[in-house]
Amino acid sequence: MTETERDPLAQIRSQTAAIIPAYQDENHIGDIVRRTRERLDHVLVVDDGSTDQTAQRAREAGAEVITHNQNRGKGDAIKTGLAHWSDQEIMWVSLLDSDGQHLPEEIDRFLTAAASATQSTFLIGNRMNNLAGMPFIRRVANRYMSRQISRLCRQEIPDTQCGFRMLDRQLIPELLGGGDRFDYDTEVLIIACRKGCRIESVPITTVYTDQVSKIRPLRDAIRFLKLMWRYRK
Repeated sequence: MTETERDPLAQIRSQTAAIIPAYQDENHIGDIVRRTRERLDHVLVVDDGSTDQTAQRAREAGAEVITHNQNRGKGDAIKTGLAHWSDQEIMWVSLLDSDGQHLPEEIDRFLTAAASATQSTFLIGNRMNNLAGMPFIRRVANRYMSRQISRLCRQEIPDTQCGFRMLDRQLIPELLGGGDRFDYDTEVLIIACRKGCRIESVPITTVYTDQVSKIRPLRDAIRFLKLMWRYRK
């Protein structure tokens, strides 16, 4: 019996692949990739039409890179990554952002949670236990949106807006639809719940970097309201 076979956590680690959607993140992506590769052997960056050196920095750091020829949105970048891993010999997919808001070292927390999963599971980070580093307006918005989505999902999800996630590979075919931009992060939770999936929260650190948010408050708020209306009908 190999060491991997004796250690359930090591076995899950060997069967987990990362997807890092990235756009104009040349200042952070290399460091994020290197730290992610310390945790996982399989790391894919989907460069969503960047015009800077994002793709080059990711390759230099050891990631496999898929490049969109134009900016198509975070949701579409994640779907490209999911489709890429769907026919590979992996069991779990880890999702994290490219701008430093997620600590790759905390992938271990998701691996530990996955090791105890007994059914099709969708793991999502929860930053709401420690809000010291979260801007006030983001804190209020996250709480409001999480309450609304939790009602739709009929499950308590404290931080529905967190992009640090890990999901069972069996869910991939169900998650290749939905929105193309930031609304995708919300919609996949609803889709997964309606397929009978359990959403489990994993406590993570709240980190805000020098990166300018790519969320456009008015545009993305309208997308969120349209999404809520569609699923409530």
